[in-house]
Amino acid sequence: MSILYAVGLFTLTIAAMEGVAYVMHRWVMHGPGWFLHASHHRPRTGFWELNDLYFVIFATPSIALLLLGTSGTWGMWATWVGAGIAGYGAIYLGFHDIIVHQRWPNRYVARSAYMKRIVQAHRLHHVVETKEGTVSFGFLIAPKPEELKAELKRRGRAGVRAPVGERAEV
Repeated sequence: MSILYAVGLFTLTIAAMEGVAYVMHRWVMHGPGWFLHASHHRPRTGFWELNDLYFVIFATPSIALLLLGTSGTWGMWATWVGAGIAGYGAIYLGFHDIIVHQRWPNRYVARSAYMKRIVQAHRLHHVVETKEGTVSFGFLIAPKPEELKAELKRRGRAGVRAPVGERAEV
């Protein structure tokens, strides 16, 4: 396999993973997998949350492809696809857990129009604490925040988390 083909396959896999992530987030995590993902739409009570199991679930195909590819069982294409999935996972970790949710404290401030857009879109996704009514399921490609706000308003703000000062005591 040529290095050009390998790098192309790796890059194509990273790009395709945004579509896979959208589908999984929209129809699995906000569908039958909500029992794990619901913890991510609630205020954090510790470092770990049940939603973190998705990291293991989504890493499994990458690990399997890397093992099958490097062992020669499936060929080098599997290695590069597995590496692309892992690459997307690393990008996701950096964007989602480090930049947006600041699970590891940092001083990053989004300055570019692109970063501001995806950070704000993800935050708008999290204003809804129910599995229905959520907007913006992608991670690296997101609609304009104005469009997302209009959609939330159109839905009557169904499922939108009340501001901190207005929450009922449990």
